[in-house]
Amino acid sequence: MTTPFLNGDHYTYKSLVWEDLMLTRHERHLLLQLPTHVDCLSSAIFGGGMRKIDRIANIYVDRRYDCNDPEKDIEKLFQEWNYPQEYTAGLLTAVQLEHAAVLEENGKDASLFCCTTAGISNGARAGSERTTFPVYQPGTINTMLMIDARMTQAAMVNAVITAVEAKTAALADLGIRDVENGLVATGTTTDAIVVGVSQSTSYPIAHRYCGTATDLGAVIGRLVYGTVRESLIAAGVKTS
Repeated sequence: MTTPFLNGDHYTYKSLVWEDLMLTRHERHLLLQLPTHVDCLSSAIFGGGMRKIDRIANIYVDRRYDCNDPEKDIEKLFQEWNYPQEYTAGLLTAVQLEHAAVLEENGKDASLFCCTTAGISNGARAGSERTTFPVYQPGTINTMLMIDARMTQAAMVNAVITAVEAKTAALADLGIRDVENGLVATGTTTDAIVVGVSQSTSYPIAHRYCGTATDLGAVIGRLVYGTVRESLIAAGVKTS
């Protein structure tokens, strides 16, 4: 099911490729729970950088959100929800949570889960002249990419590169434009990504690369491209 929460019939999605990985829709956030701690590389507002995590909360805020101290706001919510701050990454999104898209793929050297919430109200093209801001605004394209495999830290950075390329390709194929200059958008002004890796020794190899010429990179590209596309279609973006 690509958009498991779209019709309001389901509030929990259990992974088909990663045992005990679970995505749950709550009133104000999506909670991704992992069966064990994973190595994480992310641009998350709360708990970003390189660290161990076992859950991710993608939190909905409206477009009038006062973003003076988003990290503090997330910290208060985690206290309210009784989430362990040390091992939880927090994202903010202005996208309706029911528009979340999920894709998975299983392989002999890795299994992958990807969830994206995507919107285009602040579509932007990197490298073009446009308005910039000194403060944070709520994220529009948030991607949670979980990889059950063994990977070096360099490969994790490579995974981010491949994921961003796939996101940009999806936006280009849908004809998404920078809202200020009309050029083809490469993303939005506030995108975020979380890459988690299990480092499971049950897999025979440790991935050192995952660009588009590798098997792992190809899967990352397919899943990110597909979830960005499907989340936007669920939100009403028309395909050509």
